[in-house]
Amino acid sequence: MADTADRRHGLSPLARYAERFAAAGRASGGALRLAELPFLAQVDVRLDPTGPAAESVALALGFPLPRVPNTLTRGAGSTALWLGPDEWLVTGPAGTRTDLEARLREAVADAHACVVDVSAQRTTLLVGGARAAELLAHGCSLDLHPGIFGAGRCAQTTLARAQVVLVRDDPGAGSGSGPGFRVLVRSSFAGYLADWLLDAASEFTWNPPDSTRT
Repeated sequence: MADTADRRHGLSPLARYAERFAAAGRASGGALRLAELPFLAQVDVRLDPTGPAAESVALALGFPLPRVPNTLTRGAGSTALWLGPDEWLVTGPAGTRTDLEARLREAVADAHACVVDVSAQRTTLLVGGARAAELLAHGCSLDLHPGIFGAGRCAQTTLARAQVVLVRDDPGAGSGSGPGFRVLVRSSFAGYLADWLLDAASEFTWNPPDSTRT
């Protein structure tokens, strides 16, 4: 598969889409921004949220794991996404996967817990801009209004029938990606979802006013 061949050459699953994403943003007049955020560290953690391992993980991360369904916590460059009552996905910047996994493994020690590096499983898409929610609404059944799915929210859902983890970005939290959403998608579905997003984005082509008209 193309994404497997790309990884062998050190390329991200959507490296081939960079210019097409940029072109879609230009065509929207800035109303949309599409980009891949490649090679983010992603570590799956399973443990008893009421046990000592959860406290140790919180100390290792510098912030607690979220306990409220479909929420996230973040700090010191990492983010913990609630996936289930005893499961979280901890993400971090590119190049930190080994250190992040090691810190979490050390934190849980001999507790009944599981820490697995799943960084190669998914890539991350940024969908930003004033019309980002409108674009995603074409293929996602969640209510993406900021009053319902605002900053600090995440959910496992489907987008264009592809399973994803959808995260509302908080531009004030130091993410560096600006307002919008992060879409975590399995690498094998990344190309399909990128094509779908580009096709849906074509609806938002910006037509500047014709200055020659009177």
